[in-house]
Amino acid sequence: MSGDSLGPWPWPALFAHRGGGALAPENTLAGIRLAAALGCSGVEFDVMLSLDSVPVLIHDETVDRTTNGSGRVAGLSSGELARLDAGCKHGKAFSGEALPTFEAAARLCIELGMSANVEIKPARGFEAETGALVASLSQRLWGGANGKPLLSSFSETALIAARQTAPRLSFGLLVEEIPTDAIERCRRLGCVCLHANVDAWTEARIEALKAAGLFVLGYTENDPGRARRWWTAGADALVTDRPDLLLPSDHVAN
Repeated sequence: MSGDSLGPWPWPALFAHRGGGALAPENTLAGIRLAAALGCSGVEFDVMLSLDSVPVLIHDETVDRTTNGSGRVAGLSSGELARLDAGCKHGKAFSGEALPTFEAAARLCIELGMSANVEIKPARGFEAETGALVASLSQRLWGGANGKPLLSSFSETALIAARQTAPRLSFGLLVEEIPTDAIERCRRLGCVCLHANVDAWTEARIEALKAAGLFVLGYTENDPGRARRWWTAGADALVTDRPDLLLPSDHVAN
């Protein structure tokens, strides 16, 4: 199995982290719009389920850090989540920014022509349900659109459920450290890509993953010099908090 077996990388070489990176409130429509305005053609964001099983954009299991509310995401209804201010903690300019549903974010990406790296971020105990619902909705929302999303997760349970639900979508395994059995795990899960913390990367590790027929994505890289190093080494894509710094026109992905 060679690195060419998957064909060319079908997504952008750069994804803005959690919507707009550090430049906007995370996991919001404002962040996605800002990334698009900067010229970034891909965004990464996190999806979790509300109490009534509506997928929404949020990273933490609680709303306390990023909104004006408090409580567990899984303990609040989609209506209660929709009334929260997800922008005020980033600054007055974003006050009143809603906590969006996954459907709203997907429709905005499609409207803007942006690629989506969707992290399935299940609350504890909701891994399979979250994976299945996010995959099912992704399949429906992008059904007639060009540029299908890339779904990823740290949860193997979520990935298994997602792939069983929508086997024609593409999936990536998220890891903090690169395990010795990373290639075998990706193959077992049907993942086309390994998403790893760039602090765990070396040129040799990238080369080995690519030689095994996997795409390689790294998070979260904010240094232009290191970004060029990873792209030169063969990385397919990077996730960044600073799309404004990593978007020079002369960068080239593998």
